[in-house]
Amino acid sequence: MKFIRYADGPRTGWALVEGPLARPLTQAPWLGVRPEGHLLPLDSLRLLAPAEPTKIVAVGKNYRDHALEMNEGIPENPILFLKPTTALNDPDGVIRRPRLSNRVDYEAELAFVIGKTARRVKPEAAWDYIFGYTCLNDVTARDIQKGDGQWTRGKGFDGFAPVGPWLVTDIDPSNLAVTARLNGQVKQASRTAQFMWPIPELLAFITACMTLLPGDLVTTGTPAGIGPMKPGDVIEVEVENIGILRNTVSEEYP
Repeated sequence: MKFIRYADGPRTGWALVEGPLARPLTQAPWLGVRPEGHLLPLDSLRLLAPAEPTKIVAVGKNYRDHALEMNEGIPENPILFLKPTTALNDPDGVIRRPRLSNRVDYEAELAFVIGKTARRVKPEAAWDYIFGYTCLNDVTARDIQKGDGQWTRGKGFDGFAPVGPWLVTDIDPSNLAVTARLNGQVKQASRTAQFMWPIPELLAFITACMTLLPGDLVTTGTPAGIGPMKPGDVIEVEVENIGILRNTVSEEYP
């Protein structure tokens, strides 16, 4: 199934996608798929980030080739960091370059949304806790990340987590193509089969230290090929069997 979070005039909500139409739901789909109202034309709706997280948990250096391009060695364990919920950005939303940074990078990633409270999850039970999958761009102020020596500020600016275009269930995430295109030119191209820590291991590692709540968003790392974006650029993140997340880059904050 494919779900969207949408705006229709002043109204926002969740809907189940049925071909060119959207069937509104009474609540977020991980709480139960309960239709309401009339079908709406999908192309008449403005898509919003298909997640309502209490936190965004991100994984660094989960592709060996990306770890090597960063010249910081291969980690012994997954590297975790948090992005604030204010970093959420919508499909077709604008990524605003902050004045504080001279280099803002794209990072194409597969992300997943938690469907039920997850604490101390065993790897073999991981799939029971994942509701669905989406695309995410882990936008990063690279100079700030490197200068600070830790990642919170460089990855936490408002709008630095575009997500979408929709949330897809019932797919196998173990070998999906992950691609980034900058102004139509392929910059990143890999597959989730190249993860150093597959999703079940990641979920077990994360929930050994923190509880994930329904709606929380977990993103799984980016492959090699990261690079800068400038105002006027169009960045696309595509994950096989999910879709294309497209955003534009604007001038600096006013």
